[in-house]
Amino acid sequence: MEIAVVGNSEFILGFRLAGIKRTYAAEKDEKFVEYITSILADGDVGILVLKGSDMERLPPRLRTTLEESVRPTVVAIGGVEGGLSMRERIKRSVGVDLWK
Repeated sequence: MEIAVVGNSEFILGFRLAGIKRTYAAEKDEKFVEYITSILADGDVGILVLKGSDMERLPPRLRTTLEESVRPTVVAIGGVEGGLSMRERIKRSVGVDLWK
């Protein structure tokens, strides 16, 4: 199971330095959508990390797909995560509430 990060070059730099190999620099909306779509089709990716404000760049249908996705689990850093807290996202992907 791998982690993938998509965003502008400044956003992905820290993840790249931390050793995450699947980082995708997408400055333009077309490339951003292309990378997200390919990651959704890839069964090896378990976690997709995005910038919270980048979720607004996505077409509505793709945004809904990401918000409802269990695998890969989508983690939006900063901003609103589609109305779901991190606790709810973990509960959805693992199947149990780890805080109980």
